Amino acid sequence: MSSLSARALRRTAKQWWAAQRHALVISVDEIKGSTPRGTGTRMLVSTDQVDGTIGGGHLEWQAIDLARHALQENTQPTAPWTRTFALGPTLGQCCGGVVTLRFAPLNEATLANWALPPPRFHLELHGAGHVGQAIVRLLVDLDCTVRWIDERAEDASLPNAEQPGLPTLEMLASLPPHIQWMATEAAEHEVHDAPTKACHLVLTHRHDLDLRIIDAVLRRGDFRFAGLIGSQTKRAKFLHRLAEQGITPETLARLTCPIGLPGVIGKEPAVIAIAVLAQLLQHTSTSPQD
Repeated sequence: MSSLSARALRRTAKQWWAAQRHALVISVDEIKGSTPRGTGTRMLVSTDQVDGTIGGGHLEWQAIDLARHALQENTQPTAPWTRTFALGPTLGQCCGGVVTLRFAPLNEATLANWALPPPRFHLELHGAGHVGQAIVRLLVDLDCTVRWIDERAEDASLPNAEQPGLPTLEMLASLPPHIQWMATEAAEHEVHDAPTKACHLVLTHRHDLDLRIIDAVLRRGDFRFAGLIGSQTKRAKFLHRLAEQGITPETLARLTCPIGLPGVIGKEPAVIAIAVLAQLLQHTSTSPQD
């Protein structure tokens, strides 16, 4: 499976280098006009494998072909070079822009100069049920950082590790480094350790726990996004209780409940997850992290 996030691709590049695989790193060095990807986007090409993408289509196919010809002529290229492509009819693309690609050998110097974009957001994801798991599957390919928090894994009355509705050991073992699984005895206490300007999604298995967690989030006040799963009825009840507990109207106005882009219909976990992540991306794209 291709590494679709910048961090995942860099990890793959390190693995290839450690395995002494001869490869080239193709990066978008400069763009003019409309182009499939932005500057800094990369992909890896060896003689028998490709990972990542610079946008697909004829541009990517030609870049792969050039890289493989270079590797066949010299299995250990030492100097980088560039090539400029006009994205017009000759490439079968109608973007109309111009892309300059950089071809560099995969080596220690290339890895040392491999800059990563800042994470789109940090997410505190409370709840590891079916919706939480569907959200995490989408987060695997996003450049973000996540703490995935659930109390039930600490419940001694339930079968250890393989609890109904919770992620399997296989799923937890396969989580990428940017997603941290946290079993806890008191989820609301974990809010204290969240970084500033974090995004919070609260979708646990109990409404009383949801209330305690969202209360802690709102009291901190330094969040980018505070989302609570639920209906309009749940929203009204929670707003009433939170107001009774001293949360100001200005802070309550920042609570998003229900969560998910309006107009997306469906209660299947995957549908909810797509709507929620789209809403989160929309919000964080217009709300700077610093």
